Amino acid sequence: MFIRRTICFVLSIALVFPSLLIAGEPPVTRADNVIDTLHGVPIADPYRWLEDNESVEVKSWTDAQNKYFQDWVTQFPGREKLQKKMKHFLSFSTFGTPFQYGKFYFQTRRQAGQNHSVLFVTKGSGKPEVLLDPNTFSEDGTVALDWWYPSTDGAFVAFGKSSSGSERSTLYIINSETKELLADTIPYTRAASIAWVPNNRGFYYTRFATPGEVPEGDEDYYRRVYYHQIGGGWEDDPLVFGEGQDKAAWCSVALSPNGKHMIASVFLGWSKMYHYYKSLTDFSSEFIPLNENQEAAFDIIPLNDRFIIRTDQNAPRYRIMVGAYAHPTFQYWQELIPERESTIDEFIVAGNKIVTNSLTNAYSTVEVFSLEGTGRKEITLPALGSVHAIHGEIDSDLLYLNFSTFNMPTTIFSYNLTTGELKQIDQIEAGIDIDDIAVQQVWYSSKDSTKIPMFVIHRKGMPLDGNNPTYLYGYGGFNSNSTPFFSRTIGYFLSLGGVFAYPAIRGGGEFGEMWHKGGMLANKQNCFDDFISAGEYLIEKGYTSKERLVISGGSNGGLLIGAVVTQRPDLCVAAVCSVPLLDMIRYHKFLIAELWIPEYGSSDNADQFKYIYAYSPYHHVVNGVKYPSVLFKASESDGRVHPLHARKMTAIMQARTGSKNPIFLRLETKAGHGQGKPVSKRIEELVDTWSYIYDMLGVEIR
Repeated sequence: MFIRRTICFVLSIALVFPSLLIAGEPPVTRADNVIDTLHGVPIADPYRWLEDNESVEVKSWTDAQNKYFQDWVTQFPGREKLQKKMKHFLSFSTFGTPFQYGKFYFQTRRQAGQNHSVLFVTKGSGKPEVLLDPNTFSEDGTVALDWWYPSTDGAFVAFGKSSSGSERSTLYIINSETKELLADTIPYTRAASIAWVPNNRGFYYTRFATPGEVPEGDEDYYRRVYYHQIGGGWEDDPLVFGEGQDKAAWCSVALSPNGKHMIASVFLGWSKMYHYYKSLTDFSSEFIPLNENQEAAFDIIPLNDRFIIRTDQNAPRYRIMVGAYAHPTFQYWQELIPERESTIDEFIVAGNKIVTNSLTNAYSTVEVFSLEGTGRKEITLPALGSVHAIHGEIDSDLLYLNFSTFNMPTTIFSYNLTTGELKQIDQIEAGIDIDDIAVQQVWYSSKDSTKIPMFVIHRKGMPLDGNNPTYLYGYGGFNSNSTPFFSRTIGYFLSLGGVFAYPAIRGGGEFGEMWHKGGMLANKQNCFDDFISAGEYLIEKGYTSKERLVISGGSNGGLLIGAVVTQRPDLCVAAVCSVPLLDMIRYHKFLIAELWIPEYGSSDNADQFKYIYAYSPYHHVVNGVKYPSVLFKASESDGRVHPLHARKMTAIMQARTGSKNPIFLRLETKAGHGQGKPVSKRIEELVDTWSYIYDMLGVEIR
């Protein structure tokens, strides 16, 4: 039986009480004698049977695990108050970045009580009107609007719908003015790339092969570029690009504004981005490889008379180059904006200018250049924070920026590229006291002495007495950046005396591709060392103690948490491991995970097997070790990370842990990796997760 030990001290802001919750014995899980031998190494996999989503036994086991967790978590004394708080926090209106296409403006907004954001359209100076309301797609809110692409003049919008968080979309088309749906529908368009032709008679798009066209089990691969003529049947759409490419190639397409030039792209990991050019005015022309032999990252925006490139080729923090259609291949490109100290995270072309969104020590900097790369001008932002999105039309002077930071909620600014005027046009209501939030960035040393930055956020005047409940969150992978953001749930945690810590560990892209490469493939252990060192720093400096530290991460961050728990079980009192990868020996055999081999490697490769097996969390749960409590979270319809990882890890930890700290599984139905989840399900998940966190940290809800 598990009884949380009494915590006897009192915080200055929130009283701390011993947990009243008791967890009984977990459900019994059978173990099989399954042993594989890879590269001469025997590998036990006693819970292989939990990989089968369709098994009646697996479903029964999952139901028992969900009940085990719910029976425990619903006892939390502050649950009712917490539920009211979460409903309140998610009741505030939200909105996205405005997008202008011709005379139409598009923006997503969600009002109180709505499960999903609604896509609004505004024509000229008129009033916003509802164009697409996902709240009407299904009664239970589990059908979502995945993505949307207006035509170049905004007259039509192609959009994708999927159910239960699967992200397996069907494409539809709507008239922006009449709000009428066209008869055209196209299945198998997950995360589609769309490029409308200027006359709106059709568009180029990506979709996956139909199940009958590919081997069984490969339905999530073979993404190729097709052309669709409005009014035609999708079955007759011609294949334009992708024939002969690797099955895991992630193909995309872009057109110049005049529709005369096409760039088709192939993504095979961050060091393999191949682009191909085709003239659409010469019907006999073939695709010309632009950079096939360059092992680097390339992003290309085609303009009418040239194309602009962002690349880390010979520039780990990226540089901007330009190419000419007459001589489009790499050797003819010219540098416009050289590599600098900041990392160019993204760029757009707006108002016939190049706009870059860069990172300096994980903070955003937005700069404007001429198309020749001259006349640099920095846009003065209101605080050190994150520009999450920038948008502007190529021939419009108006730029839109989506900005937030830890103590400033999402704010939309417009910036006039001619006058230089920055104007706040909208801001989400904070809903919490933000004036008392202190934000600092600290630097600490990792195991190999690499300096790592970390945001540490808490209430002003908080004592460094080692008694503060602390929530340490990390990701560290796929070139994804850990930058400031606004969260009411985190703000509420701070109001109860909590500390939120957010390190920019290696594997991300905060300091360019070298930072990313420092935490991928054979260097993946650096991510775990960086995160462990973050926890040690927080304890050493008196922010918290191991009894008051919860660690958390999701997806690739779930792998991070799984590795840290198995490598340093003494670091924290509890962990939240969401939609994780944990069996790294078999991860690439399920769903779309072959796409991630460039990031992690594959156990099929003898050399890569060595370092993957060395950290694979599922294979390093040792019998009798006193592990912290862990809450594993997964989703039944996740189309990215298979729930087998959370199931198998739950089973093996419950069987082998030498402590009385409970190991829980929360496996959600009709939900996916997180995208498109209705507010009602988000509230349920937040209440369960934070009930767990607050109980583990001994924090009273008020």
